[in-house]
Amino acid sequence: MVETADIVVVGGGPVGAALALALADSGLAPVVLESRDPDVVIGDSRPLALSYGSRLILERLGAWEGLAPATPIDSIQVSQQGGFGRVALAAAEAHLPALGYVVDYARLHAALAQALIRRVPRRAIAGARVTAIRPGHDAATVQFTLGGAANTIAARLVVVADGGALQDLASTRKVDYQQTAVVATVASELPHRNVAFERFTVGGPLALLPCGGDLALIWTANPGRAQDLSGLPASDFLRRLHEDFGDRLGAFTAVGARSVFPLTLRYATDVALSRTALIGNAAQTLHPVAGQGFNLGLRDAWELAGEIVHASPEAIGSTEMLGAYRARRRIDRRGGIWFTDSLVRLFSNDIAPLSATRGIALALLGCLPPARDFVARRMIFGARG
Repeated sequence: MVETADIVVVGGGPVGAALALALADSGLAPVVLESRDPDVVIGDSRPLALSYGSRLILERLGAWEGLAPATPIDSIQVSQQGGFGRVALAAAEAHLPALGYVVDYARLHAALAQALIRRVPRRAIAGARVTAIRPGHDAATVQFTLGGAANTIAARLVVVADGGALQDLASTRKVDYQQTAVVATVASELPHRNVAFERFTVGGPLALLPCGGDLALIWTANPGRAQDLSGLPASDFLRRLHEDFGDRLGAFTAVGARSVFPLTLRYATDVALSRTALIGNAAQTLHPVAGQGFNLGLRDAWELAGEIVHASPEAIGSTEMLGAYRARRRIDRRGGIWFTDSLVRLFSNDIAPLSATRGIALALLGCLPPARDFVARRMIFGARG
């Protein structure tokens, strides 16, 4: 027997949960299929930089309070190692209470999952492992296993929010940056004062984000060096970090557990297929530089929800509705992909002419308030900022 639903969301992570929450009061009945078992505790402590624009969306979804206390980012300092030029972006200049906030993935996942249970009861199926997604003319079907049994559900619209469930569903492009991120929590001699630092080094960007009283570190290097760094004694690791970052926070005094993650760019060439839409990691997985990935995915969910709510019931999942979603996301997606990819390519090298050009560009950006405001608003609100 084939079960039916208005909308099926594949992936109950933060982006998929956000879409379901955005549809909670629409009169529609989205079914969320989540591969994780309900009793599995998410242990992913990777830091996420949420833009102020993302906070506004999470507030509307009723999930923001569950993230308290999120650490605000009052300003961002951008610099390059071994070169001149520096840019400072400030919340006060942008007339905002904060440029963004830092939380870890596990807390974000838990806050959205709890909000989903409160507002969309009995429609989130945990432990559902998707085995196939088949777009169709009038409906798309999703095949999945649950407790060892095979199941099929059909819907006018299937939304894929989990990149792991993409399989051969859509054509994708991938760029391997040959970079790996070392992620950890570190303590510094001087207080961070809610400043986030993005420092471009020869090996890749080094980010330090305020996280409570400590700092969340995302340190990019080539895979060999990243593995070496992750295995160093704490004192040697902190000394190397100080060499790459500099003196602005004084000495680094402690480091927590370290994890490593390979970094790639992967994106679908089309986010709207027959009766199927892609959002979040299924649509694009970005390099963490500038912290754009989750914020872009959250805007995917919010704007797709808007298209669904404003469509007539019979138009949900139609070619026209999905075409409108594709067009609405085109500039923001392309801008986010191009911005992060360009930063990685332009700043992860030690070519002398490029270093000088980067320094001039940073210096000019630092001296031109309208240009700084333009960059800040696009980082915070996306292409519609």
